[in-house]
Amino acid sequence: MTSILRASSSSPSFFPSKLPSFHSKPAPNPPLFDLRLLMSTVADPSVRGTDDRRLAARCHAVPGLSAGEVVAASDEAFGRHSSPGLKRSGSGVAIMWFRNDLRLMDNEALVRAWAASESVLPVYCVDPRNFGATHYFGFPKTGASRAQFLIECLDDLKKNLMKRGLNLLVRFGKPEDILPSIARVFSAHTVYAQKETCSEELLVEKLVLKGLQEVVLPQGGTSNQKSVSPKLVLVWGSTMYHIDDIPFSTKNLPDVYTQFRKAVESKCSIRGCFKLPVSLGPPPSTGLDQIDGWGTIPTLEQLGLKEPKARQMIHSVSQHEQGIHFLGGENAALGRISEYFWKKACNSLIDMLRVYKETRNGMLGPDYSTKFSPWLASGSLSPRYIYEEVRRYEKQRVANDSTYWVLFELIWRDYFKFISMKHGNSIFHLGGPRNVVSKWSQDRSLFESWRDGRTGYPLIDANMKELSTTGFMSNRGRQIVCSFLVRDMGIDWRMGAEWFETCLLDYDPASNYGNWTYGAGVGNDPREDRYFSIPKQAKNYDPEGEYVAYWLPELRQLPRERRNFPGQSYIKQIVPLKFGNTHQSTHASNGRSENTHQRSSHVRKGRRQNKM
Repeated sequence: MTSILRASSSSPSFFPSKLPSFHSKPAPNPPLFDLRLLMSTVADPSVRGTDDRRLAARCHAVPGLSAGEVVAASDEAFGRHSSPGLKRSGSGVAIMWFRNDLRLMDNEALVRAWAASESVLPVYCVDPRNFGATHYFGFPKTGASRAQFLIECLDDLKKNLMKRGLNLLVRFGKPEDILPSIARVFSAHTVYAQKETCSEELLVEKLVLKGLQEVVLPQGGTSNQKSVSPKLVLVWGSTMYHIDDIPFSTKNLPDVYTQFRKAVESKCSIRGCFKLPVSLGPPPSTGLDQIDGWGTIPTLEQLGLKEPKARQMIHSVSQHEQGIHFLGGENAALGRISEYFWKKACNSLIDMLRVYKETRNGMLGPDYSTKFSPWLASGSLSPRYIYEEVRRYEKQRVANDSTYWVLFELIWRDYFKFISMKHGNSIFHLGGPRNVVSKWSQDRSLFESWRDGRTGYPLIDANMKELSTTGFMSNRGRQIVCSFLVRDMGIDWRMGAEWFETCLLDYDPASNYGNWTYGAGVGNDPREDRYFSIPKQAKNYDPEGEYVAYWLPELRQLPRERRNFPGQSYIKQIVPLKFGNTHQSTHASNGRSENTHQRSSHVRKGRRQNKM
């Protein structure tokens, strides 16, 4: 899975030019970076040179199925999770407010909205605040790669709704402005939505509720009847374990993951996926003419962004190319599960799920990990559906450490969600949940060398170029570049976290900031000094330099043993390593590892970045 992580610009004319970020954190420092320059770096890798242009076009689509195969996999999954016997008993209109749950399958809020109404109005709000700037350092809050992925998810959601008798109402603006006005027009009695956990999202929920309370719905009968306002019903649906089923309150959540995992595994069961009615229609019969129809899904240009080069020429590249391009939407997510769990096992020499635990620390190619994380982050894929597919695989194929490890990663994702509720905004603060006091640099030049892949350390530079080009990075890579930024460079970890927020397709606030506080030594983990030795990591995970040579073509002419340690053949190293010297004893011919500092208190295996 590499990732369950998750891994959260320029503004169009309908967005204010200066939009505040609104996590309730301390007053921000002045932005350190020019927003337009940063967006050009993320949105258009071609500005960085011909090597990046060449790499950007060399991406492998995930899933790697044909359009027909994706449709077949989706239809099969929907067939198993639909029930023609479901009945609705409600009346009137209910609004389904889609947020980070851009799917039909196993969407309890959607099923409840359908059951409690005669017609459902699905709504998505393109919130301008999500396309503003990050809180502390003014990076683009949503980069072009994730914006494009979101657009694809919305387009897919719209098509799936239309297949089942509905449509998707798309509006530009703040949900607290849009939803009350729509509820008034359609006389909607309830707005259903998925419950979120972090402060920005929680604030929006409060503002929507306040706006709905100011709407007075028309009532029949006598004049002395009490006025009624639309209700807001928030439904839990983003985790594998339901919040009501875990054996402790969030305020008493263990501060060590292992304690949490053992408790839920021994005391909790995982709820089954919600069945979907065969038809979700009809939509409301009146009201659409008053609001100018269903609206349209935005384009990148409308969001003030340029198309990422990594999105071009995807279907014409060789199947041997290793760069990754994710296709957005629920159908693609279901196709990826079918491909990774079932199709690869039938048509490959290697059954990918069977060996997931052994391959998950890879960095190159589409199949070393599940790659589920972007769809999990957007809510295009239910973690409970993954759980059910793992159990189905175990019954039909094999149950082993690898199948368990997929679920292990999903529990990590759950844990970060619950931790974000327990610790609130402290996960965004410099000292983290434990309020650790330490000094960090915000040196702009150093940070930009890391951001742009110009540190002089091929393993760091290759990972950062992959991130900016594709919006993705392996679990192993995320841990390495985090350690280098905070341990070797001494840079404020929040700069790295916010840059990941800009770039990652699989960004969600709980997992992203949970992982960065963990890696920076300010999170829950009692082991504070987690250091990843670059020479050691390179030897273990890229021993022949294939990964760095792929992303840094200038290294391809070097002997394999020198690619990670090119000396003067590569750019100058920006900082010395805290532990280890890549200039000493780096040749594979001597049979020895690099001169790394082998102190067990500093060089640790470390936990995964929770990316499936």
